[in-house]
Amino acid sequence: MTLPRGFKSEAERIAADLRARIGADPRGELDLHRLAKELGVRIVAADTLIGLDRLEEIERLQAFAFSACTFDINGTPVIVYNPLRTEARSVSDIAHELAHIILQHDLSEIQELDGVPFRTCQADQEEQATAFAGTLLLPRPLLLDAARNGESFDDVARRVGVTVDMARFRWHTTGVERQAIASNARRRQ
Repeated sequence: MTLPRGFKSEAERIAADLRARIGADPRGELDLHRLAKELGVRIVAADTLIGLDRLEEIERLQAFAFSACTFDINGTPVIVYNPLRTEARSVSDIAHELAHIILQHDLSEIQELDGVPFRTCQADQEEQATAFAGTLLLPRPLLLDAARNGESFDDVARRVGVTVDMARFRWHTTGVERQAIASNARRRQ
């Protein structure tokens, strides 16, 4: 599956606008809770709703079955995330759910898991949410500065509190390393 033409550049623009709206550094870590508050979204750890033992049981039955989801409660979007995940993974999960909200995706597809029906987004919307979440967390200016300064995607992941997988994904899909090498070469000439 591929993203619609222009999606990546539009995602960068929207992410930059949202960061500016909350006064976030375009080259620094994004405070997702601050962004969520600005958007009228609540973020709740699942263990405040059900016992941690129940979450651990779900994890034992099917690892990674639940990372995060969004509910509409009386017109307010509420993101519920799994506190069993690492903090960096929770950041990605919450950003993914925020991306669905920002992109105004609908829960329109019905799927079945072990005989239980549930609603989800279509595959193309899942791909868009994943790409946009990465853009929110790791916008191009942040990655380009990191590459120009000799940082690796591992360094970036640690610095801004995301998973190495997320940093690697954005690093490679944006091509910042190639651009930084070319830019540094031009400066040396």
